[in-house]
Amino acid sequence: MSDEDPHLWLEDVTGDSALAWVRERNAETVDALAGAPGFKVLEREVREVLDDADRIPYAVRRGRYLYNFWQDADRVRGVWRRTGLEEYRKDRPAWETVLDLDVLSEAEGEEWAWAGSDVLAPDHRHALVMLSRGGSDACVVREFDLEAREFVGDGYAVPEAKTRIGWIDIDHVWIGTDFGPGSMSGSGYPLQVRRWQRGTPLEEAELVHQGEPSDLSADGWHDHTPGYARDFVSTHQDFWNRRLFLLRGPGEGQGEGRGEEGGAGGAVGRLVPVDVPDDAVKYVHRQWLIVTTKSPWLGHAAGTLLAFDFDAYQAGAYAEGAREPAVLFAPDEHTALAGHHWTRHHLILATRADVSSRLELLTPGPDGHVWTRAPLADVPPLSTASVICTDPDESDEYFLAVSGFLQPATLHRGEAGGPGETLKQAPALFDTAGLAVRQHFAASADGTRVPYFVIGPEDRPGPGPTLLYGYGGFEVSQVPQYSPVIGRAWLARGGTYVLAGIRGGREYGPAWHQAALGVHRVRAFDDFAAVARDLVDRGITTAAQLGIEGGSNGGLLMGAMLTRHPDLFGAVVAHVPLLDMLRFHRLLAGASWIAEYGDPDDPADRPHLTAISPYHQARADVPYPPLLLLTSTRDDRVHPGHARKMAARLRELGQSVLFHEHLGGGHAGATDHRQTAFNKALVHSFLWERLTPPHRRPGPTAT
Repeated sequence: MSDEDPHLWLEDVTGDSALAWVRERNAETVDALAGAPGFKVLEREVREVLDDADRIPYAVRRGRYLYNFWQDADRVRGVWRRTGLEEYRKDRPAWETVLDLDVLSEAEGEEWAWAGSDVLAPDHRHALVMLSRGGSDACVVREFDLEAREFVGDGYAVPEAKTRIGWIDIDHVWIGTDFGPGSMSGSGYPLQVRRWQRGTPLEEAELVHQGEPSDLSADGWHDHTPGYARDFVSTHQDFWNRRLFLLRGPGEGQGEGRGEEGGAGGAVGRLVPVDVPDDAVKYVHRQWLIVTTKSPWLGHAAGTLLAFDFDAYQAGAYAEGAREPAVLFAPDEHTALAGHHWTRHHLILATRADVSSRLELLTPGPDGHVWTRAPLADVPPLSTASVICTDPDESDEYFLAVSGFLQPATLHRGEAGGPGETLKQAPALFDTAGLAVRQHFAASADGTRVPYFVIGPEDRPGPGPTLLYGYGGFEVSQVPQYSPVIGRAWLARGGTYVLAGIRGGREYGPAWHQAALGVHRVRAFDDFAAVARDLVDRGITTAAQLGIEGGSNGGLLMGAMLTRHPDLFGAVVAHVPLLDMLRFHRLLAGASWIAEYGDPDDPADRPHLTAISPYHQARADVPYPPLLLLTSTRDDRVHPGHARKMAARLRELGQSVLFHEHLGGGHAGATDHRQTAFNKALVHSFLWERLTPPHRRPGPTAT
């Protein structure tokens, strides 16, 4: 392919010519797939599980209430609602509606999608509500009164942007948004940190910090923890490197680490660095500075979780070697840190042993250096435990969900160190009779042992239709979880589902991710290809019966498989994919991913980016498996031009490609259950049509 791109016009997101092309491709795809036998049944079955009234309404505690955002057939855009714990324990809780997005959308003539909220503690009356048009990352912000259950007429309001905002107190917020030239990075994220006082114009918000033009983003936040109130500023130089600063108010001493409770008022102070490696994950909680290493530091391996006394650290005690940090977790060959969550007096530590969850409860001793530990809960093999919510300011309460590929989620509540209870059990939404879960390991091209899970018939007489999913980037791990959509659309119809934990994720800690960065991205591709070959070698499937699916960075993986290993697969599905790796940094948020992939403008990086760019590697003389590309006009993270241009190029080359673009949906591809069900029906109709001969295609399942 020449350096001159003939399809640049398709990058004009809402241009008339580009959208006319999109509508033509959409019509072709709908004609090809929506009329397939069983499409409507697939769509209905997926919609049923998405709208199921008995699914668990996961909630987070804000003061005395548990809040939940809920969508179903009657509440298409969704409702923000709340209830108390005693009511939540019931099978059918009575919920109080806080904000109905369907009503709001109709009243304002907007297609609002929920983008989250920030509730001001400790009173939990005022919230900053984020609303997205069509599911985009950019959102508008409005202040909401939770007692009156209405927007505050003269409250905080921010126009549409990729805003970062958070409460300081009732009269101040930290804000980063589009203030004009120089205020946003090339990726579209705020570079300024400002303190905005209630009742003053947004443009007059007080500038506290200005990031460098080369930075990715900057933000500020207030820690409201009683007795430990502080303000922090951070700057992201790139996706993986971040500097942290403590904002000291006027008159605070150099050695004083603790601020006055509630206090961010008064003149702006000065930023004091928290001198921790830029690539480490770090934050301050109460008296602790918590650091997760990404590279060896102070004699500790990458992936170690450390706790320091913050005041002593800032005073230089650790730098002088006077004390060693408490080691809360140290990795080994098979075990990596998955996360951690504070309660009032304890730390819940989540780890993964060969990708299966383990949970421990850690308690700091009186001296703060020796921590005791005990198992928190039994987690079945090949399962995932997720901490849904804790209440670190007030109590040792936690909410915990456990699920596996064939086990619907169970929601538990407990008090750390005390008894627990099972609150809710998700319904079984597909038939698991005769299905089994197994874990295998494939040898990649360099000999690396790559984990993957196989979910399918226990006694299959021979190879069968198989769907392999992967991602391989940005430290995103692929873990066991219950998916009724996969269950209904694939497993219950006789298919086998495979989840691969290839390099680029965090299945085995930072080294697993770093092994596939930049010029080494091909290792993730090699890992995925190795899993595909291993599936065939084990007799689970054949190349003609093996379909693959991935989205976003996983869409790049799909494009790489299409162009590098077309002989290994029978069909390929890519959602909101990256595919043009020579222009990704010029499209929307793409510049933020240079630290992951490399810089196309750097002569040292351009060769390997050209080599992994599916858009530039596509050929006419290679028989590619059929491809389905799905994207969204409202995706302001991965530009829809990637999928559009790839479809146009493959069509010119005479390759088999179908393309569908939702005009809304954002990076998720859909904002409501109707859109999601339609997308899933397109995908699975495409896969069944291409991976099974007509006489072996499954019919509708009983519902």
